[in-house]
Amino acid sequence: MTTDELRESLLMNPKNGLTQISAEDRAEMEAYCKRYMAFMDACKTEREATAWAVAKAESLGYKPFQPGMAIQPGDKIYYNNRGKAIALAVIGTKSLAEGVNVCAAHVDSPRMDLKPNPLYEDGEIAYFKTHYYGGIKKYQWPTIPLALHGVVYRKDGSVITITIGEDDSDPILMVSDLLPHLAADQMQKTMAKGIAGEQLNVILGTEPLDGEGSDLVKLNIMKLLNEKYGLIESDFQSAELTVVPAGRCREVGLDRSLLAAYGHDDRVCAYAELEALFAIDNPAKTAVCILADKEEIGSIGISGMKSQYFEHFVGGLCDAQGVKLFDCFANSFCLSADVSNAFDPSFPEVSDKRNNSLLNYGVAICKYTGSRGKGGASDASAEAMGHVRTTLNNAGVIWQLATLGKVDQGGGGTVAADMANRNIVTVDAGVPVLSMHAPIELVAKLDCYETMKACKAIYNA
Repeated sequence: MTTDELRESLLMNPKNGLTQISAEDRAEMEAYCKRYMAFMDACKTEREATAWAVAKAESLGYKPFQPGMAIQPGDKIYYNNRGKAIALAVIGTKSLAEGVNVCAAHVDSPRMDLKPNPLYEDGEIAYFKTHYYGGIKKYQWPTIPLALHGVVYRKDGSVITITIGEDDSDPILMVSDLLPHLAADQMQKTMAKGIAGEQLNVILGTEPLDGEGSDLVKLNIMKLLNEKYGLIESDFQSAELTVVPAGRCREVGLDRSLLAAYGHDDRVCAYAELEALFAIDNPAKTAVCILADKEEIGSIGISGMKSQYFEHFVGGLCDAQGVKLFDCFANSFCLSADVSNAFDPSFPEVSDKRNNSLLNYGVAICKYTGSRGKGGASDASAEAMGHVRTTLNNAGVIWQLATLGKVDQGGGGTVAADMANRNIVTVDAGVPVLSMHAPIELVAKLDCYETMKACKAIYNA
């Protein structure tokens, strides 16, 4: 054999996915991404993503889960976990004793939450005090357009939804920063300390009410909120309000090959799971989609992946077939669908280029995440990786292998360990992202589309 023939038969030769897809595939990719962009515009919090998924599922004939309910192959069921997380299933023709095929993503993203007593006035400016949520670079959040999203449980017991800053006619909110002329001391600080958490104060207004006394700007803001939403200040004590970047998902680049949005991590994988599941009618194994909350702070709490709500849902389905839940788990497979870091040529020093995901090379499969010495990782076995490799190849999915940066550079985690701890074989996979955890992140259209195809292949495996 010639060296060219040996190279072709023995060595890997990864190629940019955009050079491999047909005109028909490209058209389907563009249509998929338009649907994804609309989802992102509508879903900037875990509550909004869950509500969107419920409405879409019900329009497709999914029924709410009820303990003790009977199930048949082809049944479509969802479990709304308190409006902040959701699990959906399409019942397969095989017994649940043979396991389920799971795709698990999360729908929370780094942001700024309002403190329990957030409203105050200082220097005749009204502000909200915030407590940032998840891993952020604090210096990235001042001077960008911000919006307020969330719910308030009012004194009278009613619950209202609030969204301010997304409509073109809405005002936006903002956090201020120092002018460079007076920032000599600030500029001497490290980037981590240039903006402190207690400086992430959201500006609400500057106009005082006519009258005597203090806090007239604060009072005016409260008056406006009362007129529109019927709020009084004590209602903030039973509110869940969050500040996120304002604006829509946009195409990026003169070739429009990238998408910019807040919260690609991890709603880009969540949407891929949903669309893939909604395309399935009669799988062999039961297909389960999970959209979890609280991943950015450790997957804890009643709506996180460590919660028993997943056992409650799948256990109820198993009870309907007389199957033991942990027999089901032992024979199940989970694709932990979470994003990876895309190689950034502007910061090559943090990545092992030979083992880092690249934009436009397809869904990134991660054998392990964790940090440094694989700390906190779910390290997939050769058999688990082989299952994914064969399944994706047979389905014509464009995919690549990836790790999260250089060995001693840092690292991260997903819900994979939580699923593996349930005795479910689990592999990480997802969309490569530039500027991960920034207020606006970047992904490639092709990688989004191939991740959806990967989820569909896993559901049907």
